[in-house]
Amino acid sequence: MKLRNETISGESVSSPACGSPLAQDEQPVHGRWYSDACGAAFAMELVGERWSFLIVRELLLGPQRFSEIRTQLPGLSAKTLAERLQTLERNGVIRRETLAPPASVKVYGLTEWGRALEPAMQALLRWSVQSPLHNPTLPLTPVSLMLSLRALLHPERIGDLRLTVAFRVSERSFVARLDEAGLCIDPAGDGDPAADLRFAAPLSLPFLMLFYGKRAPADVQSLKIEGDPALATRFVDLFDLPARCPAG
Repeated sequence: MKLRNETISGESVSSPACGSPLAQDEQPVHGRWYSDACGAAFAMELVGERWSFLIVRELLLGPQRFSEIRTQLPGLSAKTLAERLQTLERNGVIRRETLAPPASVKVYGLTEWGRALEPAMQALLRWSVQSPLHNPTLPLTPVSLMLSLRALLHPERIGDLRLTVAFRVSERSFVARLDEAGLCIDPAGDGDPAADLRFAAPLSLPFLMLFYGKRAPADVQSLKIEGDPALATRFVDLFDLPARCPAG
C-alpha cells in the first residue's frame, strides 16, 4: 500500500494513503484483536465492530447526516454511533463533509476506499441468504433493499432492456438506471430523467415479496406499480435469490 507522510504536532509520521495517521499514543489497528496477518482478520478489525458494517452499508448510496443514519438504524444509540463514526473515520473508511449551500450541513460519506466495500458486501449477501436460517421478514432499510437489487441482479438476463426506474420506499426515493453495464442506483434528485417504471411501498417487505418471492403484483398489498405491466414483469424477472443450502 502506498504511504504518504503526514505532519502531526510538528512530527512527521507515515500512514496509509487511504487512511488517517495514528496519534502518537495510539496502538496500530492491525493486530489489536487477533494478532493475525490475514487480510480477512484485518478487515474485521477495520469494520467488524458491532454496527460498523451496517453504517458503511447505509452510506453506500451517498452521504448522510448523523440523524439520518440513526433513523435507519433505530437499535443504534447516539453514543455508539458517534464512537463508530469516529473509528471508521480514523481508519480511513469514511470522512466528514459539508454539503454545498443552501444546505451547508455536515454529513458522513464513504471515502473511495470505503466505497470499495460494496462488492464484499454483495458477496456476503449472496452467501448468507442461502442459509435456511435467514429471516426475510425482519426489518430492512431502504438502502439495504436497493443494494440487494444490485447484488441479486442476473446480468445475463438484461439483453436489450434499458430502463429508468423510480423507487419510493418509506420516506426514501431512489432512481435506478438499467443498461448493459448493470444497475446503477442513486438517491432521487431534481434532475433525474423521466421514469419508465415506478414502484412504491411504505416498507421493504412488499418489494421482497414481488422481486424475490415472485408474488403477482395484485397479491402484494400496499405496493404500487406505475408503467407498462409487461415491462415491469421483465424488470422483476431480472432478480432471483440463490438456492437455499441444505438444512443441517
